[in-house]
Amino acid sequence: MFDYIISDSERSVRDEVRSFVKDEVPHSLLKKMDQDEIQYPTEYVENLAKHNLIGLRFPEKYGGRGLDWKHEVVALEEIGVLGMSLGCLYSLVSICGEALNVFGNEDQKQRYLVPMLKGEKFTAEALTEPRGGSDFFGATTTAVKEGDHYILNGQKRFVVGAEGADFFLVYAKTDPKASPHESISLFLVDRTDGVDTEYVYGLMGTRGGGAGRLKFTDVEVPKENLIGQEGSGGKIFYQMMVPERMTTAAGILGTARACLRVAAKYSSKRKAFGQVIKKFEAVSFKVAEGITLLDAARNQVYNTATAIDNGAPPSVQRRFVSESKKFSTEKCWEVVNLAMQVMGGIGYSTVYPIERLLRDARLSMIWTGTSEIMSLIIQHEYYKELLSEKWLGRDIEQDALDPQDEEKDFG
Repeated sequence: MFDYIISDSERSVRDEVRSFVKDEVPHSLLKKMDQDEIQYPTEYVENLAKHNLIGLRFPEKYGGRGLDWKHEVVALEEIGVLGMSLGCLYSLVSICGEALNVFGNEDQKQRYLVPMLKGEKFTAEALTEPRGGSDFFGATTTAVKEGDHYILNGQKRFVVGAEGADFFLVYAKTDPKASPHESISLFLVDRTDGVDTEYVYGLMGTRGGGAGRLKFTDVEVPKENLIGQEGSGGKIFYQMMVPERMTTAAGILGTARACLRVAAKYSSKRKAFGQVIKKFEAVSFKVAEGITLLDAARNQVYNTATAIDNGAPPSVQRRFVSESKKFSTEKCWEVVNLAMQVMGGIGYSTVYPIERLLRDARLSMIWTGTSEIMSLIIQHEYYKELLSEKWLGRDIEQDALDPQDEEKDFG
C-alpha cells in the first residue's frame, strides 16, 4: 500500500532515507546502544546532517529542504525501522527546530538552527519535571530576570540527549503570579557552568539516547536567548506538540513494520507438524491482523500530515495529531506483540531483534504525552467543535420511532 499513497517526490525521499538506514547505520551501533556501551551516537546525527536528511521541513536558507509534513512522516517511518532511540534523536531536530523556525528571531536561527541542521550542534528539549509529569504548566523551574540576563534554577528529567546535547530548550516560570498559560517562557540554554547532567537513566528500552536528568544551578542565560516574548511558553509548547507527537506516531510505524516483516518471513520458513507455520490460520491470521492495523495506523498518520499541510486550523491539528499519536502507538504496539507471538519462544530471545523493538515500542504510549492525555485532548476538541457549530446534515434524531423534545427534560 505504501507506494500508492505517496507522491513521486515523497517516494524519492523515502528511498533516500531507506538507503541511509540500510547502508549508513552499522548493526554494531544499535547493539552497543542497547547494551549501554554508547550513550550518545554523535556520528549518527552528524552523518544524517551530512546527507541533508534532518530538518526536512525547514527553509533551505537555514539548511533544510523546505518540504512539508507528508515528506517528513515518510522519512520518519523509514528511520523508525532502527528503533526509537535513533528515531528520537532524528526527531529532536524537528521538535526543537519548530520553536526556532516559528518563534525564533533571525539571530537565534543563525546561532542555533543553522548549526543544528549542519550537525555541528546537538539539541535536546527540557520539558518534564520530577514532580510535573503531564502537568506542564505546573513547572517549578524558574528564570528570574537580572539586568541583561536571566538566572535559571530547577530540574528537568527524562531529557533525551541530556548526555550529548550542546544546548537545550528549557521551559521555565518567569512570572509565577500570572495565569498558568502565561507564566512560562522558553529559553535557549547552552551547556555551560551550572548545567549538570545528574545521571543517565537505566531504561527498559530506547537506550543509547543519553536520556537523563538535568539540574540548573544559577545559570546565567542572556536575554537574547529568550524565544518569543516572556509568557509565550504556553503558546510555543502547543505548537511544538505537533512535531513532538507526529514524530512518535510516524516513527513507530517503521518499528512495527520491521517486526511484522521479521515474523512473517520466519513463519514462511519455520515448520511444525510437517508444514510451514504460515499454513496454520492461528499464525497467518495474526499476520493478517497485524498488517491491517499497520495500514490503518499509517492512513491515520499520513492523513493528519496532509491536513496540516493543507492548513487545518490549530484546534483541528491538535485533535488529529492526538488521534494519530494515540492510535498509531497503541495499534503498532499490538502489531509488535502479534509479531512476537508468531515467533514464539525465539522471538522472546536476543536471537531476533523483536524483543529490543518491543521494549522500545512500549515507551511510545508514554512519552510526548500519554495515551490518556491524547484522549483528553481529543474529546475536548471534539466537544468544543460539536457544541459550537450548527449541524448542516440530516437531522437523524427525527428518524427515531418516537421523537420527542427531550431537551426540555434537561432544565
